[in-house]
Amino acid sequence: MRQRVTSAVTIIFFFAAIVLFNGTFPAALNIAIALISALSVFEIISALGLTKKYILLIPSVLFSVILPFVEVPILQQAAYFLYTVVMFGSLILYHQFVSFRELGVIYSMALLIPTALDTVISLRSFGGEHGMFYVIIAISSAWIADTGAFLAGSLWGKHKLCPNISPKKTIEGAAGGFVLNTAAMLIFGYAFQALYYQHSVGVSYLSLILIGIFGTVMSILGDLSFSLIKRSCHIKDFSEIIPGHGGILDRFDSVIFEAPFVYLLIQIIPIVIK
Repeated sequence: MRQRVTSAVTIIFFFAAIVLFNGTFPAALNIAIALISALSVFEIISALGLTKKYILLIPSVLFSVILPFVEVPILQQAAYFLYTVVMFGSLILYHQFVSFRELGVIYSMALLIPTALDTVISLRSFGGEHGMFYVIIAISSAWIADTGAFLAGSLWGKHKLCPNISPKKTIEGAAGGFVLNTAAMLIFGYAFQALYYQHSVGVSYLSLILIGIFGTVMSILGDLSFSLIKRSCHIKDFSEIIPGHGGILDRFDSVIFEAPFVYLLIQIIPIVIK
C-alpha cells in the first residue's frame, strides 16, 4: 500500500509540474503523452509476446512517439497513412515471418492507444487559455473513478461486477467510483470558478456531472478491456515500472477511454462558460 500511495503521489506531482509550467514549456505535455504512449504500446506488445517482431514493433513505437507532436490535421492524416503503408508493406514483404493476426493486434493497439491519449493534447488546444483545466478534468476523472472504486470495493465490496474478467471489481466499488468522481468534478468546477477565477468565468455543472457519471462508465470500460487482455495473456500487470501500480498501461488504461469521451462531450457542452 505504501508503494502504491508513493507512486500515485509522484505521478500527481509529475502532472502538476506539467500544468504549472505549461505557459513556459508547453511541449512538456506533448513529451509526456509521447512517452506514455510509446511505453504503453511497448508494454502491450510485450504482454502479447510479439516484441521480437521488430518490423512491426519499431514502426508502432515510433508512430506512438511522433503522433503527439503532430497537431496539423493534414500531417496527422499523413502520419496515419504512412504508418499503415509501412505496416501492411511489412506484412507483404515478410509474410513468411509475420502473420496477419500479429499485424492486426499490434496495428490496432498502436492506433488505439496513441490516438486516444493524443486527445489530451487536443483538450488543451480546444480549451485555449483554460485548456489545462480540461486536461486536469479528463485525467483526474479517470483516476478518481478508479480510486473511488478501489476504496469502496475494499470497504464494502461483496457483489462481483465481472468475476470472469476482473475478480476484485465489485458493484459496490463501481458505485463508489460514480459517487466520488461526480463529487470531485463538482468540487473542481467550483474551485476553478469561485476560488481561482473569483467568478469571472463560469462553468457548466451539467457538463461536470455528465463527466462524473459517464466518465466513470468509460473508466470502468477501459479498465475491464485491458484487464481482459491481461487475463488472456496470463499476466497480472503489464510491467513493474510503477511500484504498486504495475505498468504505465495499468495506470492509463482508463484514461484511454476517458479522455476521448471528455473531448467529445465538451464539443457539445463546454465546461468553461465565458
